[in-house]
Amino acid sequence: MDRLDQLRGPVPPRPHDARAIAALAANPGCARRAVLDAAGIDKDATATHLGFPAPFGQSPFAITRGNAFESLVKESGCAELLRLLRERLGLPIPQASYTDLGDVGGNPSAQLRHGHTRKLIDRAARDSDDAGTLFDHPLLRLDIAGHSSYLEPDVVAFRLGARFHIVEIKSFAVVDGQAEPDKVAAAARQAAVYVLALRDMLGELGHDPERVSHDVVLVCPENFANRPTATLVDVRKELAVLRRQLARMTRVGSIVAALPEGLSFDLARDAAGVPTRPADELREAVGTVEARYVPECLSTCDLCFFCRDEAAGEGSTDLLGRQVRDALGGVATVAEALGLADGSLTPDEGQEEIARLLRLADRIYAEVS
Repeated sequence: MDRLDQLRGPVPPRPHDARAIAALAANPGCARRAVLDAAGIDKDATATHLGFPAPFGQSPFAITRGNAFESLVKESGCAELLRLLRERLGLPIPQASYTDLGDVGGNPSAQLRHGHTRKLIDRAARDSDDAGTLFDHPLLRLDIAGHSSYLEPDVVAFRLGARFHIVEIKSFAVVDGQAEPDKVAAAARQAAVYVLALRDMLGELGHDPERVSHDVVLVCPENFANRPTATLVDVRKELAVLRRQLARMTRVGSIVAALPEGLSFDLARDAAGVPTRPADELREAVGTVEARYVPECLSTCDLCFFCRDEAAGEGSTDLLGRQVRDALGGVATVAEALGLADGSLTPDEGQEEIARLLRLADRIYAEVS
């Protein structure tokens, strides 16, 4: 931990929210992201100081629309959500208790809200009657490389005889039963974070963590109208990737141990909080940790534009996408791939098969051109 603190510099670690944790599962092979996230480094500030700010964040219009849709789903004690749960989960009861955990007696303290959430989740798990329970704004917690992050899912729905279900409310539309795959995938990764955090809580309370279903309830507007529709999304794949990446972050010491002594990503802020470290010096420091850029990084990582520029300067095959890079099997640059394709480069040991395929593709392309 002292080494991670040294990498971060004299600033507190940046807490991880669910979106940031979910992004870990989008590119689990990137050592740079693992190190910076384990150290709690502000990647947005780092990217901005390097001259490559990422325009993340929703537009005010999208935020307003999302808030309005969530309010619609939750109004009157989550009446619309209860209708959807009866349809998707077979909720047999006409009524369900509803508890808003947004604050505790007017106190919005994270520690107090988390403790209250634990108490009510424990009671719901032990309850033996058939009452349904809806928890709005529950506060969960997940440990990320030694740091605790508080997480707030949209709703946790519980039905005795079944399981706890995470409900994720999103404002992107489901049109004719279909939604944009990348948005559904992002929602699934984020929901998997909540599933993992709730399973951890149940385990700490002495309950079976598997009582938290891997099927999450995704609620979206239907056909661009405000009427909500719900779909069950299986997040087992996302959970497996997330567990592996979080375990990797706890073992990030092996990566950190190989870094040069004295390496730091500190922005050297002055008394006014303005970074004073030379950008070229910071670029060299960040470049010390190997990145694994993929085009998907553009929607998940604050350092995406910096890493893309770096990969472009090296002519990396990473720029061609994950499938192409993996298919090329160890061919690191576009120039190397072209050289193997036209025969101007002799393949190294282990590259014979990919060289043969590249030469075949080059010959076919020449014939049809």
